[in-house]
Amino acid sequence: MEGKHVIELLPDYLDGVLDTAQMQRVEAHLKRCPGCASEREAMGTLWDAFANEEPAAPSNRIRTHFLERLEQEKRGGDQVVSMAGDPAAKRFPWTNLLKVAASIVLLASAFMLGRYRQEQKSNLEIAALRNEGLEVRQTAMLSLMENKSASKRIQGVHYIDGFADPDEAIVKALTDRMLHDENTNVRLSALEALEKFTASEMVKEAFITALKTEKDSGIQIAIIQLLVKIQEKKAVAPMQRLLEREDTQPFVKEQIESVLPAII
Repeated sequence: MEGKHVIELLPDYLDGVLDTAQMQRVEAHLKRCPGCASEREAMGTLWDAFANEEPAAPSNRIRTHFLERLEQEKRGGDQVVSMAGDPAAKRFPWTNLLKVAASIVLLASAFMLGRYRQEQKSNLEIAALRNEGLEVRQTAMLSLMENKSASKRIQGVHYIDGFADPDEAIVKALTDRMLHDENTNVRLSALEALEKFTASEMVKEAFITALKTEKDSGIQIAIIQLLVKIQEKKAVAPMQRLLEREDTQPFVKEQIESVLPAII
């Protein structure tokens, strides 16, 4: 667990079902990981919403109406019993009970309708809380990517896995890390994260720019392979310029010469 996020353990942590050792490790991680701490706060808000949800119940008006009807049926039942000479009463002794049953069905239907409406309202509230949680995670991610520590910036870059559809601010922050971060590992981590968003024109342009400015040969090769994979024609010119540059490593030139025909 050390050095890794504990987001997948947070539900069990909040429910109190982890063993003592796991609890202690999660709590220790939360103290030093702003990302997981923010996720725990957002998830805790959601858990509180579940805990505070009031069970749906029929309104007082419906309950009173039902009790009045039940009392009427009881009185009506006494009258029927006393009518011993009535052939219809003998043939249909369950008439009044059926009426009571119908009233119960009516009450149950009203109860279910009220619960359905309450659940719909709760679902909307939970959706709003989840959106709030995404905002919290986005803030944590952007903050980590600006951290002075390279390991924290890498942690922030990897936090992209928590977003199914990141907005432009997150993608732009990733491209900035890839293009301008002073640490080679941070730039490489940002490049790997951006590989999921190659359909974006902004991301494609960032790859082209990185190919022109990147000095690390390992990252150069990673960019070249990615651009060939997505068949980006705009990469041809900067690759050819890399071939002409004297400071380009021989194995990088060999890589370009082997893949360039695939996109020309």
